[in-house]
Amino acid sequence: MSLQLFNTLTRKKEEFTPLKEKQIGMYVCGVTVYDYCHVGHARAAIVFDTFYRYFQYLGYEVRFVRNFTDIDDKIINRANEEGIDWQEVNRKYISAFYEDMGKLNIAAPTVEPKATDHIAEMLDMIQSLVDQDKAYESDGDVFYSIKSFKDYGCLSRKNIEDLQSGARVEVNESKRDPLDFVLWKRSKPGEPFWESPWGPGRPGWHIECSAMSKKYLGDTFDIHGGGKDLVFPHHENEIAQSCGCTGKQPVRYWVHNGFVNIDKEKMSKSLGNFFTIREVCKKYHPEVLRLFLISSHYRSPIDFSEKNLEDATKVLSRFYEGLAGARRKTAKLNKESIPNFQEKVKNHPLTQKFEAAMNDDLNTAVVMAHMNEELRNLNTAVLGKGESSLEDLAVATTAWETAGQILGLFFLTPEEFEKELFEIKNQERNLDVSKIEELIAGRKSARQAKNWAEADRCRDELTEMGILIEDTANGTEWKLK
Repeated sequence: MSLQLFNTLTRKKEEFTPLKEKQIGMYVCGVTVYDYCHVGHARAAIVFDTFYRYFQYLGYEVRFVRNFTDIDDKIINRANEEGIDWQEVNRKYISAFYEDMGKLNIAAPTVEPKATDHIAEMLDMIQSLVDQDKAYESDGDVFYSIKSFKDYGCLSRKNIEDLQSGARVEVNESKRDPLDFVLWKRSKPGEPFWESPWGPGRPGWHIECSAMSKKYLGDTFDIHGGGKDLVFPHHENEIAQSCGCTGKQPVRYWVHNGFVNIDKEKMSKSLGNFFTIREVCKKYHPEVLRLFLISSHYRSPIDFSEKNLEDATKVLSRFYEGLAGARRKTAKLNKESIPNFQEKVKNHPLTQKFEAAMNDDLNTAVVMAHMNEELRNLNTAVLGKGESSLEDLAVATTAWETAGQILGLFFLTPEEFEKELFEIKNQERNLDVSKIEELIAGRKSARQAKNWAEADRCRDELTEMGILIEDTANGTEWKLK
């Protein structure tokens, strides 16, 4: 099955065919750096990181561009609130962004441009639109005239007449039409500014992405991504100004992820119902958050709750336990000695199911179901049940692990995961690890001496501490309930 993507522009799944064979140009709208990232930002980052990983798995050379909006009213306001320079706000929250993305195992894009480094490119686009009478200056501001673009509303399916009569449109007497949007904003006293043919000012939000995507990916490129909330007006306006400048459709496939909801409302800073990534990662492992956010199809809304995160923790723990068991079972096996090993992995039933699901508009929810099913098979083989050989187990484990890694999972060893999970869970309990290990060692000695009462006492004390223990061929293993 060829790769199918849902295109917001056409409202249907389409076969994905890049402009250049085996090369993909992808632009994803990044964050405005005035605050810490919340779980909604995490979802967008994880969705397009998964796209990026899967395209590379398919053998594409991907030029992935994700920008920073580093000049904006919100940044200026935050600088005033904190009593620091606006550039210091940028440095603070870009650094925080990288910390958060690192926790979530987000791969670095090819290019990460900042808006303020591309003022010249924005001015060139704005001048082109003014020269073509598609934009106009008014008292130091420059606006795009939506009447100059007959297809305005093509992405969002919004009717211009309805928008013009809508109460939410901001009244601005300097505009010729209430829907015209700003390309260049005249600076106010004390605000950062850049010189332009229309006086000192700074760029509007929408022109930033058009200029940066054009510079790094050309007049037309393959994929433009972002959250569903960006369809209108941001991406609608990008199409208008890019088409107005070049006469070409800028993007072939528009891809948008769904919202993260709390009590059926979109998580957002404006509603005040958001949780930052760093807040969540104090209580839950970052990889748990990643698994939770890929457990639903990327276009579907997803409900954020403690129960769902607890369920995701249990799933990921089972995954790592299964991986640990399979690795131990096959530890002495040299995979390179297995004839056609990689071909066998490629032809494994899980690999085939994984690719079929991912080719169907990156349906990670179905992939998760297949991985859960295959985990049962792995556990059966590890226990020596069934007819699987060690070679079969090695092939199945690699197929299963590869699928998980393309989803951004298993970037730790099982031992590292258990250690980090314990540290997070133990923040509230503050258990003494040395005491736990002392009780386990005491239980072992008591069992060897056939002092069953003392062995039971040690086990009961561990149970009271919330510790689960399991006797394995490699000794007694323990974890928090």
